[in-house]
Amino acid sequence: MGLFDWLFPKKNQRVTHRLEMISDTGNGFYSFGGNLYKSDIVRSCIRPFAKAAGKMVAKHIIDNKQTGVFKVNPNVTIRFLLEEPNPLMSGQMLQEKIATHLKLNNNAFIYMKYDNGVLSELWPVPCMSVEAVEDSGNNLFLKFQFTNGKTQTIPYKHIIHLRNDFNGNDIFGDHPKDALLPLMEVISTVDQGIISAVKNSAAIKWLLKFKSSLRPEDMRQQTKDFTEQYLSIDSDMGGAAAADAKYDAEQVKDNSYVPDDKQIAGTVKRVQSFFGTNEKIIMSTYSENEWNSYYEAEIEPFAMQMSNEYTRKLFTKRERGHGNAITFESTTLQYASMSTKLNLVQLVDRGIFCANDVLRIFNMPPIEGGDEYVRRLDTVPVTDNRQSGEGGETDDNGQSTANSPSKKHE
Repeated sequence: MGLFDWLFPKKNQRVTHRLEMISDTGNGFYSFGGNLYKSDIVRSCIRPFAKAAGKMVAKHIIDNKQTGVFKVNPNVTIRFLLEEPNPLMSGQMLQEKIATHLKLNNNAFIYMKYDNGVLSELWPVPCMSVEAVEDSGNNLFLKFQFTNGKTQTIPYKHIIHLRNDFNGNDIFGDHPKDALLPLMEVISTVDQGIISAVKNSAAIKWLLKFKSSLRPEDMRQQTKDFTEQYLSIDSDMGGAAAADAKYDAEQVKDNSYVPDDKQIAGTVKRVQSFFGTNEKIIMSTYSENEWNSYYEAEIEPFAMQMSNEYTRKLFTKRERGHGNAITFESTTLQYASMSTKLNLVQLVDRGIFCANDVLRIFNMPPIEGGDEYVRRLDTVPVTDNRQSGEGGETDDNGQSTANSPSKKHE
């Protein structure tokens, strides 16, 4: 039993929608003759997003407001499913792969595999195309076609479906090919122009026109002498050349066009803008505010969609009503300068962070007892009737005991 052990469809199907996918094999439908993910520009735009998506920590949360029950990872089966979704990859690898699929296709699919009615594995679906079909009972299925030519059809309820640019289609996100194809053709043309210019740079630069007939070996010798005397890097002629009456020397101009740096940078910036990134994010030279902007614009919406779709597909409405949810914690994604991190320490004695929370931010191991939350004595809940004086407690009459001799003695 493995990745392609799919559930098969019911009969009397009719096609409703079809989506061509971009995969990392074959040439696809791009006229520049290469796969999109093989482009170094595209891959550099996607990599920061995929790496950040892999750093999110998936957790099963029970937060029942009615009973006041709050638990983290109470179900061991779900916890192991999130940590090791299938035998071939960890949760981090699955999240990175799905994030890459989503950026390339504006659609990503995770197959939920059941054994004896129990969800046991989660698999990314590396398909070439997908069709949305319905049976006679109006039940929705997705028919996937793979690189080996085989097809499998799976009930939509067994698929975790992530989407971007969800606009023109009722089921799938809009395909990026119409927006990306012109950009990739420009980049391909620029690359080919640079390669052609480099090749032409080794072409003929000078033409010697001899005024009398010479033997072939004499012509070659005269040309060799001219090259060694005037075109050699270590020539001692000082850049000056002289030709006798035996031949005329004519320079051949190179008419090949090479795009300037500004044109190339403009095209690359358009690709980066399409993927919602920039040079600083790609090169990891961002500041604290720049990373926070990128996080809120790109990573946080992805984390919310993952959380919503995982929760919706893994739990029934009854279970969700009792507070069951899947969250993707992004504590390890929050970039902060050292001064900001140091300022977070003062939140420990206010009960906002525990000691281990701060240690994680500093990339340090947890300590024993560090998960306990503490709070200063001069802070009380707003519903508490007690009033504090100068940082102390109050007695039964509502008077402050901050200056009490007994308190000082204690």
